[in-house]
Amino acid sequence: MLGLERGTVELVPHQEEWKHHYENEVAHLKAVAGERLLDFEHIGSTAIEGVPAKPIIDILAVVEDLEAVRDLIPAFEESGYEYRADDDVRGRLFFAKGPRTNRTHYLSLAERDSDFYDEKIAFREYLRAHPEVAEQYASIKRALAEKYPETREKYTAEKSDFIRDVLDRAMRT
Repeated sequence: MLGLERGTVELVPHQEEWKHHYENEVAHLKAVAGERLLDFEHIGSTAIEGVPAKPIIDILAVVEDLEAVRDLIPAFEESGYEYRADDDVRGRLFFAKGPRTNRTHYLSLAERDSDFYDEKIAFREYLRAHPEVAEQYASIKRALAEKYPETREKYTAEKSDFIRDVLDRAMRT
């Protein structure tokens, strides 16, 4: 299963096929933007084995200069991504692929030395290295998904304290 309606929360067990979806989409993104995308990272829960996730592949594409790649927005839109200019996360350009009824991929463009990049990679790597913490995260996610299946904002907000705590530990190591 891949894809989920915008604003909803449905978790599925980790799927081995998510890695292949990620790899296929990276190949597509390289065809769209070429060498302007310097590197790629599979982020979010679909990148962490054993953690249930919303079935949306979360990709981080590294760019040299975030402002200098704004001219790529039309190319991404032509390839099926919606640019989310109202995104409130500093240090990235954000896109969602698929219709609002079935989002399949998230794409974040960020600079390698940005806080956004550092935090996404640190969080992912910490959970991969600490399975007991990953299981705590999975448990929190399951409970919140059950509580807020139609309200992704509340689901996300209520995970934030746990995420911040893990980030604090991850950034110290």
